[in-house]
Amino acid sequence: MSKIQLAVMDTGEANRRILNKDEYRADFRRVEAASLKRKTRLASAEGKRIFARCFYSFQASLYFVSALGRTKVPHEYVEQIEQAVRNKMDEGTKELNQAIDGAELLFKNHSIETVATYDTVPLEIEVGITSALGRRYFELIHKLDQLMPLLQTLEIEEVITEKQVEQQRSRFKRIVLALSSMMRNFAMGCRRRMNEVDARKDEPEARKTRPSVDNGAAAGPGHVDGDPAESAALAAPEGEGASEVQVAGETVEIAPVS
Repeated sequence: MSKIQLAVMDTGEANRRILNKDEYRADFRRVEAASLKRKTRLASAEGKRIFARCFYSFQASLYFVSALGRTKVPHEYVEQIEQAVRNKMDEGTKELNQAIDGAELLFKNHSIETVATYDTVPLEIEVGITSALGRRYFELIHKLDQLMPLLQTLEIEEVITEKQVEQQRSRFKRIVLALSSMMRNFAMGCRRRMNEVDARKDEPEARKTRPSVDNGAAAGPGHVDGDPAESAALAAPEGEGASEVQVAGETVEIAPVS
């Protein structure tokens, strides 16, 4: 009787579908940092997909700002970006910890002893962590993965409603996704600032090759206007879950990826 199956169960196909998606592949070829190898163990659909979609993308953007950005822009500018990301990471970690504690309290109050488990195969792969913020993002995704079955258990036991579960699921997914979106926008802003630095360096050489003009002439095509206090990050489109951070003296609105 133990060999009789009433349903066809997953044997790893779900993980292969997630990992084979081309849109999840981050360009990691310019990341030359050493990495600490860690193994994932993600069981929830939300944890798996966010990890595949965001983890390496977050690390690649962070490396561009922290390592490549320091070669051309002031270190204080990079440090402000890193601190903004660290602050958002602290906020997200605090919220997820509170949600896990709250779910565990509901388990205790309703005498629930068993947590729902997934019938799909867990995602277990070795990845490289290249920075402290990358490690903290790795841990944040695993906290999300820890929370998801707790919420589903409470729904099954009718402690909370399906609507409440969906609201909580969407909220905490946005927290984790927003960090990846934020880091990507900061990398884009840092690239723009680096291009401005290069343009200013090239301008004197361009002037030498042009015929002399009077002092009132406009700057040539090599000139790039730029305010040194300009924000590093490009503001993301407005949307649900948008938040603001302060970088280089300006407020930057960051919205999570939809």
